Amino acid sequence: MKIIRLFLLSAVLVFFVTPRVHSQQVSPWKQFRKLSCPEKKWVVAHLFIASKTWKLTRFVLQVTDSIRTSGLLDGDPDGGQVDAFRHAYWMAYLSHHIGRKRAYTLGVAHEKGNYLEYKNNIVEEGNVPDKISSDMDFWNNNKGLDLGMIFKNAGSYELKALVLEILLKGELKIIRKTRKGEFLDCNGNIISSDSLKGQWINNKCLVPSNVQRKN
Repeated sequence: MKIIRLFLLSAVLVFFVTPRVHSQQVSPWKQFRKLSCPEKKWVVAHLFIASKTWKLTRFVLQVTDSIRTSGLLDGDPDGGQVDAFRHAYWMAYLSHHIGRKRAYTLGVAHEKGNYLEYKNNIVEEGNVPDKISSDMDFWNNNKGLDLGMIFKNAGSYELKALVLEILLKGELKIIRKTRKGEFLDCNGNIISSDSLKGQWINNKCLVPSNVQRKN
């Protein structure tokens, strides 16, 4: 009962403290309900920065969306450069505002939530999560955290430029695909979609974030 009361308290805090978003956006209350159990536990443990973290994350998603539609990267939010940017920028930006440790534990909670989504066959960004996607996220999260700590005085847009720089240098990770979005193994062979169904561990391949896709 105590943990349930804490969940409700955290939800109320997020809903009433966070300024209202535009009508076309998801409300903080609905967003809280969509969180995985590990992410909700993180909110419970960080009640007094929950609303701040929500606002920071919204900003990161807005910046990522502008990157996705700019044509600068591959436009792929599921295992591609846009996905890599989102995670690295999220962690770098959060580390500036809530501290490295808190940002790191939130990233871990998010990945634990992805594993639960896999167990429940819940789709994220078009595909059910798997281990290779989680490995990619952890790598990019850690790179973002490091960048945030090295450039502690960087503003939000300078930090964005720094993340793009390391991404285009190949220091982040993406999942190897064809230009059509087909997954490839490390030998360059197309992986059939049937062989990926229900498989946490599969033959997808991580490559540097500057690797160009081929037909």
